[in-house]
Order: sequence, then structure tokens, then C-alpha cells
Amino acid sequence: MSITEKDFKWGVSSAAYQIEGGWNAEGKGKSIWDVFANTKGKIHMSQNGNTACDYFHQYTHDISIMARLKIPNYRFSIAWSRIIPNGTGAVNPDGIDFYNRVIDFCLELGIEPWVTLYHWDLPYELEKKGGWTNREVINWFSDYVEVCTIYFGDRVKRWMILNEPMVFTGVGYFLGRHAPGRKGLKSFLAAAHHAAMCQAEGGRVVRSMVENSRIGTTFSSSYIMPYGHSSKDSNAAIRIDALMNRLFVEPLAGLGYPVNDLKMLQRLEPFIKDGDEQKLAFDMDFIGVQNYTREMVSCSPLIPLLWARIISAKAREVETTVMNWEVYPEGIYEMLVKFSKYKSFKEIFVTENGAAFPDIIDNGKICDSQRINYLDQHIHQVLRAKKDGVNVNGYFVWSFTDNFEWAEGYKPRFGLVYIDYPTQKRIIKESGYWYSTFIQRNP
Repeated sequence: MSITEKDFKWGVSSAAYQIEGGWNAEGKGKSIWDVFANTKGKIHMSQNGNTACDYFHQYTHDISIMARLKIPNYRFSIAWSRIIPNGTGAVNPDGIDFYNRVIDFCLELGIEPWVTLYHWDLPYELEKKGGWTNREVINWFSDYVEVCTIYFGDRVKRWMILNEPMVFTGVGYFLGRHAPGRKGLKSFLAAAHHAAMCQAEGGRVVRSMVENSRIGTTFSSSYIMPYGHSSKDSNAAIRIDALMNRLFVEPLAGLGYPVNDLKMLQRLEPFIKDGDEQKLAFDMDFIGVQNYTREMVSCSPLIPLLWARIISAKAREVETTVMNWEVYPEGIYEMLVKFSKYKSFKEIFVTENGAAFPDIIDNGKICDSQRINYLDQHIHQVLRAKKDGVNVNGYFVWSFTDNFEWAEGYKPRFGLVYIDYPTQKRIIKESGYWYSTFIQRNP
């Protein structure tokens, strides 16, 4: 299936904390992940992102590999605490210089930079003041976004405000499995509302500051299906879908929170101030859909508020990745169709999709056929959606290189490029060559 370059953007994605390292280099302040990952017992095998892929020192090498593979679009995030070490106040000129060099080098090699403003690494000094549970985060974040537009807006035109707010609020402020490690419904609801406010306010800041900008934000999404045929399972699936897939996109689209389908969201009311309902909405130029799997849901009287539980892929005995996520290519098609029904968003991009499988080096090569099959099948479903009229105009592989995979540490490898962490040697996997060939045949 051939499509024109004008209509479709091929690329790869990454995130600052997962690749950069240089955690305290050249004036950078601590982030919540710097602290969380260096807290005993939080990360697999007590690993951390202090060095990660050493991208802070090796970015020219990595971006050169990207150019060699003829990948034309690169989505990466800016580390807030590298730009503003304390989260507010003084700007770090060395941090600004680093991202200026990254952006300039991308442009020099013909690669368009797509910047994510927040990919989970809140400055630790702000977390000490309450982080995302403190309403002041709306002002802190707006000021940070303004700084980024002042220094980078002359060259960066593609902006994403937040990365997967459902994940960083749910796993970080409710379950406590990600930074900053908080638990409880109250923390989650406060963080969720403030993040929803920030995704709209950040968009307004970029639009006011950057001419000819294209502004979006990204959402985690999993295709949700009832495990059984009962109405109870069907209703449980609706509740989980409202939480996982709709909580942030619907207020952004001007529809408000999906309270009717998830009654527990009524508990957001104490955090909603006069005028917030209008401020939650923003006319994004695009949204990023990030999909890896599907989830099967059954009704459960043992889980209050949700009254639902996810049946694991392992229990269902289906094909999985290293992350124990089901391989279900049709799910990305279904999610693109679902999100395309929000007519206020002009375009959709798949800003993350990929898989972690075991990688074995054999004579200096990595033949990762499982990853190639995964990408091929999912891209086919994306192009199927486009053919069926969905306004999807791009696809970005997660991820360009292997990286620090949050609480799972370095075990899961998602990259098109292998990182040997002890030596920092890079090896292009067969999937990297395959993706390069594919996008050249489908420009």
C-alpha cells in the first residue's frame, strides 16, 4: 500500500529520562525519576537511568544512525529539570545549549524534530511542593512551556504537550509503581485534573508563542473488550475504557470528564474550580495515539469504585511480548477508529507503537524477526485505518534505541537499535534495516 510523503509522516520516538543519562551534568537538577530510580527496591535489579544510553554525550552518533536509516522524523522529549533545575526560576543555559545542539543537528541531517514537553520527569523540587497534586503546577508548567518556546520555537514547529497523562498520574500517583511513588485515590484525582488542565493550557501557550506551530498531545490507549458475554462484563469494560482511554481526551475535546460511564469521577469535583470546565478544552491540531496491546475485562465485586478487573494475557494463554502484553494488531486499528470520532482534532499520529522481545547477538547481528512481524502487522492495521477514512497521518516506532524501561529497568528492549550498556556500543537490529527499507518504499 503506497502513500505520499505529503500525507504521512514516518518516524521514531524516545524520551529524555529513558536515554539521556547525564542525570546531574552541566547544571541539571534532579527529577522525580532521578530520585525514584535511585531508591532501593523501586526498579528491577535496582537499576536506574543515571547513564542509560548516554545520549547526552552520544546524541550525534544516534541521530547520525537515524539519518543513515533515512528516518525523517524524530520525536524526543525535553527534560524539564535540565532546562529549569528547580522547576521554576532560573534557566540553565547549558541545558538550553544541549537541546539547541540536538535540534540543530537533526535539522542539519534533514530530520524534523517533534518535541514532547513532558515525558514524566517532573523536577524533584516541584514534587516536594506537591507535584501534580498541587494546583500551582498549572502555572509552573505554563512558565516552563513558555521558556521552551522562546528558545526552540524558531526551529521546532511540531509540539506535544504531555505524554500519556493517564499513565503518569495513574501509575505514579495512585498505584505508586512509578515516580514519584504516591498512592491513593485523592492523589490520583488531584494529579489527573491538574494534568488535564495543563495539556490544554500548554497548548494555549505554544499557540501564542510559536508561529506556524502544529500542536498536539499524546494518549496511551488499549483496546478494551469484555472477557465474557454478560452485561456485567460489558459494563465493566465500559468503565475501564472510560478510565484508560477517555479520561483525558474527552475534556480536551470539550466533552467534560466521562462521569456518566465512571461514577467515581464525581470525586473530581473538589479539585475543579470555577471556569475549569472551559479551560480543559483546547483545539489541538493533532493527537498522538499510543497503542501496544488490548485488555480483556470482567466484572469484579472485589475491586471497589471500578467493579472490574483486567484478565491478564498470561491467564488467557495468548501470544505476548517481554512486557507480558498481548500481541493484538487489530487493537491499533480499533483505537484509531475510536479516536477519529472526536471531530475536534484535525489529525491523528501514532506517536508510539512497538514491542520488546528477546534480542540475541549472533556474529555481531540481531535478527529480531518477532519485532519485524509485530511492526509489519501493526503498520498494516494503521494503513488499513487510513484507507478506511481515518485521519491518521503518521506512525512513529517506539523506540529508536533500547532504553531504560521505567520500573522494568533494562530488561525489556524495544529499540530498532541495540544498546550494549556496559560498552555503550550500538548495533542496528534487522528491524531497523527493515523499517528503513519499508519507509523508503512507502515514502
